[in-house]
Amino acid sequence: MKLNERHLMQLAAVLDAGGVSEGAAMLGLTQPAVSRSLASLEARVGEPLFVKGRRPLQATPLGAQLAAQGRTIITASRKASDAVQGFMKGTKGLVRVGGVPFFMDAMISRMIGEFLNLEPEVTVQQSYMNLPELVGALEGNQIDLGIVPIGVLDLGPSFEFTEILPGRNIVACRPGHPLLRNRRLRAHDLSRYPWVAPLPGSPLMSDLQMILMSIGMSDLNIRYSGGSLMSVINFLAETDALAVLPFSVVFAQRKENRVTVLPYEIPQPNRSLGILRRVGAQRSPAAERFAGHVTNAFENLKHIIKRHENAVVWGR
Repeated sequence: MKLNERHLMQLAAVLDAGGVSEGAAMLGLTQPAVSRSLASLEARVGEPLFVKGRRPLQATPLGAQLAAQGRTIITASRKASDAVQGFMKGTKGLVRVGGVPFFMDAMISRMIGEFLNLEPEVTVQQSYMNLPELVGALEGNQIDLGIVPIGVLDLGPSFEFTEILPGRNIVACRPGHPLLRNRRLRAHDLSRYPWVAPLPGSPLMSDLQMILMSIGMSDLNIRYSGGSLMSVINFLAETDALAVLPFSVVFAQRKENRVTVLPYEIPQPNRSLGILRRVGAQRSPAAERFAGHVTNAFENLKHIIKRHENAVVWGR
C-alpha cells in the first residue's frame, strides 16, 4: 500500500500542534486542505487515525505510528532545505584548492583554518601543485581554484587570474648569520656561503638563476634541496646557508624568529600571487566564499607586509 508522504507530514503536524487549524498554520496550508488530506489518509488505510471526542486531538495506535513516519519525513525535508540553502550560500560543501607548497604552508593553510572556524560545515581538500599541475587540475575539474604566483605568462582566455599579493623575493638566513653584521653587503659575500635549492618546478628556481647572473656567478654551492618549507626553515636556522624565498613567506614566520631577511637587493620577478580559476567552469558557492575570505585576508595583510618590507634597510 502506497501512502502519500504529504498526508503523513500533515498528520504529524496536526498531532504535534494539537489541532487541524494549528497544524495547517505550521505547514503554511489552509485548514480545509489539511482536513481533506487527513480524510483521504483515513480512507486509504481504512482505520481511524484519531480517538473520537478527544481535545486536543489524540492519535489511535495506527495514527501514532503513521505520525512518527511523518515526523521523519518532515525532519528529512527540513535537512534537505537546509542543505540546499547552505550550498547556495557557500556555508556548506566542499572546497578543492591547489597551490604552491611554500605559500600554502606559510599563509594559505592558516587562512583555511580561519575560514573553517567561520564555516564549520565546509570541508577543504588541499593539494600541493605548481602552475602546470594547477592548469591541468582546473581543466580536469579536479580542483575549484588554484593559489599560485604567475608572471607575464599568458594562459589565454580559458583562465581568470585575480591578484592578491604583488611578488617580492628576498634572500633569507638565520637571525644570527655572519652576513647580517656587514654594513655593506657585496655580491661576492653571498657566494661564500652555501645555498638551499628550491623545490623542483618551483618558480623560485628561475629566481635563483637570476640572482646568479646578478652577482656574476655561474654556480652556487647548493648544500640542501627538495625540502618542504618547514624543513628549509629548520635547515636555515641551524646553518649559515642562504635561500631565496618570497618576502611574505618570511614575514609569516616572523613570530618564530628562526629566519629573517638578509638586506641585499636582488632582481625581482615580474610575478604576483593570485587566485586562478577556469573561465566557464561551474562555480562552487563554498569555493567562491573561500576565495573571498582569502582575498580579504590578503587585503588586510598586504599593508602590514609592506610596512615590514619598508622597515628593512636594503643594501647592495
